[in-house]
Amino acid sequence: MTMQQISINIPERVLLAEKTDAVSFARELRMLAAVKLVESGRLSSGRAAELAGLSRVEFLLSLKRYKVFPLEAELRDLERAHVGSNRE
Repeated sequence: MTMQQISINIPERVLLAEKTDAVSFARELRMLAAVKLVESGRLSSGRAAELAGLSRVEFLLSLKRYKVFPLEAELRDLERAHVGSNRE
């Protein structure tokens, strides 16, 4: 799998406030981004798991910690399909 590197500047004060180091903070940012992208329907859980550096099962199980329902995107798709079929 080809990877791209994205670099962001984090103020030292943020790391101190979070009581963490740069590596741990980067890992948490990747996880938070993956969770938010799944929650908003922009990434599948499989792709988000790749972003987070986890297996899909590990990622889905970790969503509870962030108060995100693992199958939210699938539910939205079903709701859209149901609404669309009622219009006919």
